[in-house]
Amino acid sequence: MTKEHAEKLELVKGKVIIIGVDIAKKKNLARFINEDGIELCKKVKFKNDQGGMFKLIRKVEAIQRDYNPERFIIGMEPTGHYWEPLAYFLKGYPIHQVFVNPYHVQRIKEMEDNSPGKDDKKDAILIARLIKEGRFFKMYLPEGIYRDLRNLSYQRQQERKILNNAKNRLTAQLDRYFPEFKVVLKNLAGKTAKHLMKNYPLPSDINQLSEDELTTEIKKASNNRLGFNKARLLKTKAKESIGLKDGQESARYRMKKCLDELEFCQQQITQTEKELEQLLFKTNCAESLLSIPGVGTVTAARFLGEIGDITRFTSPKQIIKLAGYNLKTSSSGERRGETMITKRGRSELRNLLYQSALVVVSKNQQFKALYVHLISRPKNPLKKKQALIAIACKLARIMFGVARKNERYSTERMMKDIAAREIELTA
Repeated sequence: MTKEHAEKLELVKGKVIIIGVDIAKKKNLARFINEDGIELCKKVKFKNDQGGMFKLIRKVEAIQRDYNPERFIIGMEPTGHYWEPLAYFLKGYPIHQVFVNPYHVQRIKEMEDNSPGKDDKKDAILIARLIKEGRFFKMYLPEGIYRDLRNLSYQRQQERKILNNAKNRLTAQLDRYFPEFKVVLKNLAGKTAKHLMKNYPLPSDINQLSEDELTTEIKKASNNRLGFNKARLLKTKAKESIGLKDGQESARYRMKKCLDELEFCQQQITQTEKELEQLLFKTNCAESLLSIPGVGTVTAARFLGEIGDITRFTSPKQIIKLAGYNLKTSSSGERRGETMITKRGRSELRNLLYQSALVVVSKNQQFKALYVHLISRPKNPLKKKQALIAIACKLARIMFGVARKNERYSTERMMKDIAAREIELTA
């Protein structure tokens, strides 16, 4: 038994009342059991509004008078966002709040009656029973600046999705009407590509220009970084284009709309990132995180938005587990399976750390040296993706360390860590 599980069992020990809640959009359902797993009353249905939540509180107060328990524990599944108003409302009451893994609820539901069917009454009681067995994890509700950082982090994610969607639709139009354009200008979000697509989106438009005229347009859009060679290549590709000839007017219109949306999304993302930067500098660990070469303001702000207050953690292992980067091994008999990450955690935090690993390997000499060491060491060399995951975990440890202790990144300490790894491996 792990220390963490022992602490959970200690919480449900003694005279306790456990409340399992199945969350829905409009109406929730709660079921109450005692420490022996015996249901104490009829199920309680309550609306997702103030009246409904006070109805739940009145039921809790009635059970408090009748049974006088040592504590109340309420649990729910962290699916969607409908649980948040209830969770924040209950913060003002002496009730322990916990989460139950939806995967565990689904599995035990099938074990219960050999049916995966969804049923609010069944889900609520199964949630309560899982809590009784210590199968839950603590609920964290970010407050103040950390709530704002998380909200803006979500906003940026949504804006990035809309931006990618606009890029994909623009690419689809080019694939139909001017597929060769991407051979000449690969970055469709770049100034030169956007200028040409806005003014000369089709091969017929390019063909109407002379090489000198096209060169002038490209130089103007690229601030003289590109010129005659690109113009000549684009002219050649336009003449040889296999793009559709029908529906060109509507194609121009659709491409213009995609470009308008692309520019609007880029402006929105820029504004959101400025807001994130301002919030980041209101925390007490901005300078520490930004002292790590390769970690920028957006990365640092999103990191804090995902994990919340750094002081609630005592070890970087907790952050690695929160991201789902803790390891698992599947073995049976004499067969030893491959070690993999669990992916049981915050997917956005996991993705952020992985993308940040790509950046620090390219911009931070110490991380690059560690990456090269991991993929080329004589004993147990890692694959490239495995090495990047190891770098992501190392970055999480460093970000935890500098933020928790309010220190700056140390090149010397990082190099010592790499040297220690080499000594340990060759020993």
